[in-house]
Amino acid sequence: MSGSFMGDAFGARGRGAGDNWSMSSIWDAMDQLRSTFEQKVGGATRMQRGDVRAAVLALLSERPMHGYQIINEIGERSGGSWKPSPGSVYPTLQLLSDEGLIRAEESGGRKTYSLTEEGRLVAAEETGRSAPWETSSSGRDSGKHGALPKAGVDLAQAVAQVARTGNPDQVREAVAVLDDARRKLYSILAQD
Repeated sequence: MSGSFMGDAFGARGRGAGDNWSMSSIWDAMDQLRSTFEQKVGGATRMQRGDVRAAVLALLSERPMHGYQIINEIGERSGGSWKPSPGSVYPTLQLLSDEGLIRAEESGGRKTYSLTEEGRLVAAEETGRSAPWETSSSGRDSGKHGALPKAGVDLAQAVAQVARTGNPDQVREAVAVLDDARRKLYSILAQD
């Protein structure tokens, strides 16, 4: 990758601010890459209003949980592509409680939510439909809206770490790994 972005970036180790690729330039490029991926991912995985409600009912039909568990469980089941905010989960829990579909029991300073009988009936009606986290991960499976951009950001962070703290031999080895990875990625596209 000599002469390319990464080659110049690695070669910039210890150079002054007047050179092409200082460390701040690497971090700026990485931040730009991350924000580009996050914009694409964020726009692609924005959930509809009823999705939090459906997700809460689906999870509580499995077992009682507190709000933080619900948020984390949705995040895990969606592969990280959807993690609802507390500002959407807790009002939904309050609404479901007001509707008589869930009840809250306080224990150790935490409220644990479980379905009422009526809530079980409503959740059972939803059983045939795919869970909201499954529909949000369909775009992620294509690699365009979740897994691939996340892997790119993770790689960029590792590259920046090697550039910042690696010795010259480690930097040369990292460049070789990146050159090989770039060739392999293009070979994947050439397989069609």
